[in-house]
Amino acid sequence: MSNAAAADHDFPRPPETFTDHDGRTVTIEAYDGAIDPLVEMYVDFGPDSRSQGVPPRTEADIRDWLPNLVGDGLNVVVWHEGRAVGHAVLVPYQDTSELAIFVHPDYQHAGIGSRLIRVLLGYGQENGLDRVWLSVSNTNHVARALYESVGFETIAKERVEMEMERAL
Repeated sequence: MSNAAAADHDFPRPPETFTDHDGRTVTIEAYDGAIDPLVEMYVDFGPDSRSQGVPPRTEADIRDWLPNLVGDGLNVVVWHEGRAVGHAVLVPYQDTSELAIFVHPDYQHAGIGSRLIRVLLGYGQENGLDRVWLSVSNTNHVARALYESVGFETIAKERVEMEMERAL
């Protein structure tokens, strides 16, 4: 889908409940609550679940990092049985918003990330955002394919990472 065609696309808004590919019923909700449920999720991330230095490695660093995301951004969280298992955010950045998305390692490859990003983009549309930007590692082919599937286009490519953006 070209960026122009994707710009006309309306994405779903939170809340949204669905069954993932592993048969788990999860709900994506807008979030501006306490950081503790997110801290619990992020401390479970191993080295393979981190990219470009996020999420931070230690609980203390996670607790320092999250208040800015939750306080400044538009956040959506995926819940399963009362536990946060995914988090995505649009953070104001210059004349756009920067997108970040994280899914707990035990919940990856189950269709949660693709639904999560679509709901986040819908939440951004609902809140009047008109442009979204992100940075992704050149070697993260799964994430790149996900971003391209919702209309992101490459705007810059460096040796280690690339920048992508799309209109909402």
